[in-house]
Amino acid sequence: MQVRHHTDLTSYNTFGLAAKAAAFVSLRHAAELRDIIRLPEYRRDTVLWLGGGSNILLSRDYPGLVVHMENKGIRTLSHSDGLVLVEAQAGEIWHDFVLHTVSQGWSGLENLSLIPGTVGASPVQNIGAYGVEVKDLIHSVNCFDLETESFVVLSNAECGFAYRESLFKQAGKGRYVIVSVVFTLKDTFTPNLKYGDVSDAVAKLAEGRAPTAKDVSDAVCAIRQSKLPDPKILGNVGSFFKNPVVSAETAAALLAQYPEMPRYPQPDGSVKLAAGWLIDQCRLKGFQIGGAAVHDKQALVLVNKNRATAEDVYRLAEHIRRVVAEKFQVELSAEPNWLPRPEFYERNTK
Repeated sequence: MQVRHHTDLTSYNTFGLAAKAAAFVSLRHAAELRDIIRLPEYRRDTVLWLGGGSNILLSRDYPGLVVHMENKGIRTLSHSDGLVLVEAQAGEIWHDFVLHTVSQGWSGLENLSLIPGTVGASPVQNIGAYGVEVKDLIHSVNCFDLETESFVVLSNAECGFAYRESLFKQAGKGRYVIVSVVFTLKDTFTPNLKYGDVSDAVAKLAEGRAPTAKDVSDAVCAIRQSKLPDPKILGNVGSFFKNPVVSAETAAALLAQYPEMPRYPQPDGSVKLAAGWLIDQCRLKGFQIGGAAVHDKQALVLVNKNRATAEDVYRLAEHIRRVVAEKFQVELSAEPNWLPRPEFYERNTK
């Protein structure tokens, strides 16, 4: 294990913000965690456990140790009664893992195709798309507990999943390092086609026959590629804002004013709104501050159009939040996390 100093992190974050790590190490096997926590550069309260870098925004050089999760491996734990338990290491690329499961004839993850990031990041954010949340497919999460310096297994219930939330973002933040995730999948396929654009795309691919999980995966990939820029070409973190969840009363009032507004009733009576639609109605597609801009094809995506600085991104996001709140009285929350807490945030919120 080699510790590198003053390491460029530009290629390790998908928005492509320029920053360096004071110290950097690659983790290729979970057992190396015991060595990492003994490094002179290690400080539990400042270490950054980095996966695909698709859910972070680097405000400046990172002052502590950055550990890049590069552990790989996929294995089947059990297969019986139509259910498959499959474990993927945290460093596996999420989309590659989804394609692997589809190629094996297993279903469940196909709607989550082409989401950027790694397997280890998927429980943290409880990633979701096109009517599926990963929490409904996670059996358990294998972690290294930094408090006890031991490996532990957390059940689905212990992970405290909610919409784009989990134990790992709340009470367990800074305590658990996810080393692998176990998923429960099916060996038979029942399509989830709640979203009209997915349903239409799958119908075209299937051409009258029964659709397959691969059809759904291919359809989702095509839709995402038509709307979302490739971060290797145009830096971005995917969906920048969470879809806001509002009360039934608030949704009804908005619907009376905007009958065409997309909305998704939730089991608890609340209603999820489409953040991208709200931003689009404010005519913000293409709007730019400095080098950061709202993508001209998908209002939910902010892009690094021309060497954007962290402050460009922050000012653009705050402008969007303010305009949407003024028009709809709905507050948007950003999905990616600022690391470290930006100095300009402190300056602009005094």
